[in-house]
Amino acid sequence: MDLSTTYMGLKLKNPLVASASPLSRHVDVVRQLEDAGTAAVVMYSLFEEQINHEIRELDYFLTAHSEGHAEALSYFPEPETYNNLHAEDYLEHIQRLKQAVDIPIIASLNGVSSGGWMRYARSMEEAGADAIELNIYYIAANPEVSAQQVEQMYLLDVSTVKEQVNIPVAVKLSPYFSALANMAKKLDHAGADALVLFNRFYQPDIDLENLEVVPNLTLSTSNEIRLPLRWIAILYGRVNASLAATSGVHTAEDVLKLLMAGADVTMLCSALLKEGPGKIAQILSDMMDWMESHEYESVEQMKGSMSYKNVAEPAAFERANYIRVLQSIK
Repeated sequence: MDLSTTYMGLKLKNPLVASASPLSRHVDVVRQLEDAGTAAVVMYSLFEEQINHEIRELDYFLTAHSEGHAEALSYFPEPETYNNLHAEDYLEHIQRLKQAVDIPIIASLNGVSSGGWMRYARSMEEAGADAIELNIYYIAANPEVSAQQVEQMYLLDVSTVKEQVNIPVAVKLSPYFSALANMAKKLDHAGADALVLFNRFYQPDIDLENLEVVPNLTLSTSNEIRLPLRWIAILYGRVNASLAATSGVHTAEDVLKLLMAGADVTMLCSALLKEGPGKIAQILSDMMDWMESHEYESVEQMKGSMSYKNVAEPAAFERANYIRVLQSIK
């Protein structure tokens, strides 16, 4: 039975990828993920804000006393003060992971605005990353910013990062574009090697006792695969970029459904945080049992078999499905 798949040119032994999470901070945990059968690991994100803060900090150290006495060498920080930046730690961690495991390591670069932070994509490649996942986490809260401006920002970010590197670049997307299929096509043309559907936007909460806004992290459930399931089914065969499903992948059934919709890989986070690296082995075993009982010989055989590729008007199909769902309520 052949579980292998290809994701933005990377040949993977199966379609299970560990998505960006704190688990990738620990070399021993990444080894456990590999031993359990994980095909690739996306690292935790390096944020634009972290890079820009450290760039400003280093610039201050090197220029704040530029008018001081030439012999006042103590003005300059000791090397460890500015070499031990978080961004540098991230690059070193890529190297450690590459030395520790044989599976692909995908770096994660998280930002919005165009700027110097994007140059770290090249540094990630030089550190050994097999690919980069560009996570553009942006909520258009300003009513003066148009949908077209938001789209142009995404496209500029992607093209700028692509200019920096020779390794594949995936784009982790929000589901909130007004014409998502068109945006996917534009990103495809801009050079995105993969589209990761979808980014989970963590909603804030209000603490009624202290009257302040507080973060609220809720792990996903299998019900959340329905959104990426729909859009992967729509986009399969309509874009050249690889398709990755994320959000709500917890079971072999989730994985099988997403593969049939057209996903090249499925990414797990919440399931691994809840149950640990061993969850991968369980899902792979359950997948093989199902494939054997239903006479599937490979992942490629099922990929896209339940997509909208052969439907002339996906929007009309969706409308019909919407009506059937509402009429099914008794």
